[in-house]
Amino acid sequence: MTSREPHHAPSPADARSSELPSDLPRLINSVILPGFVGTTAPPWLVRALENGLAGVVYFGHNIDPDAPGQVSSLSAAIRAANPDAVIGVDEEGGNVTRLQARDGSTIPGAAVLGALNDPAITTAAGRVIGRLCRDAGINLTIAPVADVNTNPLNPVIGVRAFGADTALVSAHTAAAVTGIQELRVAACAKHFPGHGDTVADSHMDTARVELTMAEMTEFHLPPFKAATDAGVASMMSAHIIIPELGEAPATLNPAAARLLRDMGFDGVLITDALDMAAVRVTVGPGEGGVLALLAGNDLLCVGNPLNAYTTGRDDESCYVEVYDALFEAVVSGRLPVEVLRRAAARTQALARWSAGEIVGGTHDDVDWVSVAARACRVDALGAASLRATPVLTGSGVVTLVDARTGHNMAAGPTENFIATALAGYAVTEFNAVELSSAELEVALMQARGAVLVIVDSMASPKQQESLELVFATAPAAVCINAGLAPVAPTTHAAIHCHGFSKVTAEAVISLLEQT
Repeated sequence: MTSREPHHAPSPADARSSELPSDLPRLINSVILPGFVGTTAPPWLVRALENGLAGVVYFGHNIDPDAPGQVSSLSAAIRAANPDAVIGVDEEGGNVTRLQARDGSTIPGAAVLGALNDPAITTAAGRVIGRLCRDAGINLTIAPVADVNTNPLNPVIGVRAFGADTALVSAHTAAAVTGIQELRVAACAKHFPGHGDTVADSHMDTARVELTMAEMTEFHLPPFKAATDAGVASMMSAHIIIPELGEAPATLNPAAARLLRDMGFDGVLITDALDMAAVRVTVGPGEGGVLALLAGNDLLCVGNPLNAYTTGRDDESCYVEVYDALFEAVVSGRLPVEVLRRAAARTQALARWSAGEIVGGTHDDVDWVSVAARACRVDALGAASLRATPVLTGSGVVTLVDARTGHNMAAGPTENFIATALAGYAVTEFNAVELSSAELEVALMQARGAVLVIVDSMASPKQQESLELVFATAPAAVCINAGLAPVAPTTHAAIHCHGFSKVTAEAVISLLEQT
């Protein structure tokens, strides 16, 4: 066997070859969900799909926004190779989108919907996500986020969550699941048993939740129970350590999967990406896949082959590493074939459910920009700036300062959607990170027209420093906060829009043209 041909047939030389099933290569493939590079299916992927590969996960680099029908054609090609393929995508709305990655999501994210707190609107947003996926030939959206974001310093969840209140998150998680699945697109509540109280990003580090199981049960598990009660088809396990469950990340921890199954969930349990640090730098993606299946997971999300931490590897080798580890684990007797069969059966049931008749899934006539605008919190926009006219008037000069210091790993880098929404204005842009304080001060002293400054973390010292400089130099400026809104109102003019996407940007500009 070579690394390019992972589809093992049992060898007569194997001591246990007579005990291995003839369909072992298909069984192994049936629990793997890799990513791939390109806007068409590469030959290795087609071969694997023909040999039972569970499916794929799409990322932004698989989408060509300038080619209408490209994604649905790609999905059709994948299903031609495997009619039962699960095609997944992280389509949360708001900050995290793949299908609308270039131009930004037209669907409000979870924090917007939680701030508005109208579950019927959340169900409608779920239907739109379901329709978007369905039209692209996708039958699994890895959403909604069911985490309760109780730690305002959480670097990876934040505005991806519906909020910090357990009851609110539970209600909206169930509403989103209902809307998505009306389109026969499987929802996936994540990240079990709850990633909302971490201060580490499990993409880049091992994340710990320093809570007791009693606290987890009270504050973080209820949204997953709500998703279960709403009939969620799948859930995603988290690479987080909860000390009372042991020192293994939940994805690799049988106690976490038992906890979920004891809550009544009998759907597909999908791992978070095996290329993330909590797995990658400890046991590695291959061994991580073995341990995840032994822990009770059903489907192994391999990850994005273009992530910076996979540099020097191609998409096929990422898949082969996991396949080979599973094969060797079966041959050695560590991984029982029955584990593969159970997992494959759950995944196949999801795929076949998704091919059923759609009942419901009506088109909702919702003005999502208006929804996002209603969810915004406006602080001191009139009093602090002492304006008698709107901040923006539909044309004119705008100075735009981007004080954000990075991007969320789940969302990835994006365009400046506020700048795009200001297309009718003459905009001068500055990136505060690229300027010294003195340079930024000079730029602001020379600024003409309205001054807008974007942040995505009011708790970031660097962003706070930039804000203070902006308001000291240009007191009539307005802060656009795309992160979590602080509990107390700000003393400076601010619009807290609960996310950074096309729809929230357009909502903010509409408010500035009214106020």
